[in-house]
Amino acid sequence: MAQTVLNTISTKKIVSSLAGAALVAAGLTACSSTDSSDDSNHLQSLQDAGTITVGVAGEAPYSYEDNGQLTGATIALHREIFGNLGIDTVEGVNTDFGALIPGLQANRFDVVSAGMSILPQRCEQAAFGDPEFNYTTALMVPAGNPAGLTDMQSVKESGLRLSTMTGAIESDYADSLGIPSTQVASPQDGMDAVTSGRADVFALTAISLNWMKTNNPTAPVDVTESFVAEIDGVPQVGAGATVFRTDDQELLAAYNEELAKITSDTDKYLSIVGDFGFTAEELPDPELTTAKLCEG
Repeated sequence: MAQTVLNTISTKKIVSSLAGAALVAAGLTACSSTDSSDDSNHLQSLQDAGTITVGVAGEAPYSYEDNGQLTGATIALHREIFGNLGIDTVEGVNTDFGALIPGLQANRFDVVSAGMSILPQRCEQAAFGDPEFNYTTALMVPAGNPAGLTDMQSVKESGLRLSTMTGAIESDYADSLGIPSTQVASPQDGMDAVTSGRADVFALTAISLNWMKTNNPTAPVDVTESFVAEIDGVPQVGAGATVFRTDDQELLAAYNEELAKITSDTDKYLSIVGDFGFTAEELPDPELTTAKLCEG
């Protein structure tokens, strides 16, 4: 991993990622409570500090930096929830999506704020909160969708060049379906691959691709209708959540209690995440629990 530089900024600004272990330890001691080795007291230490550090991957509209400000739907949820827990400041550490759970395990941040899909292999490495968003997938294609792509199976049958994001669920779909894919580090890289002709299609969550299209209206791309991917005939219904360290059960329980007050109230939910393109369609299905998703 390339070494980056630590930059501590205001309560709403993002903190750049870094790789050197010594620099991480020094930075966390200076600006975060993640140096606590006793997760049983982690919630209290965060409340005492009044600050929590979250890991983000720069994926809009979940968590990203806009003009130096940390923002996004998961950030809005976290400011609401952690604020209710007496933790008023949310800071961020930016890293590649695939490095979020390793960074959490290494105490580089307190939780992961990226709307990460709840998957069995991830549940073996970390603890997921209750679902915050229901997910569907979409495809970003050249304007006019010349190949008429509609879902992952149509991509496979077309033989076209697929791009997916490292660590994202769509990369797993491609692997399971036997579709060769070129992985990119960020959604912007995926869109650039399509517009430059290096890829014919980019697969990601529908909410992310629609956000990118809306905010890049002159880009010569279209986004297909969203769909639920199928693997061996089984619909891959998914949901995203905040990620905690496995032993951080007190913080996880407190978070879930506050989250339930939001996801049980559609108006409240939309008042927090609606500005980022989320609708009642993304409101978590109460029947789709973290336990079920972790079981696969």
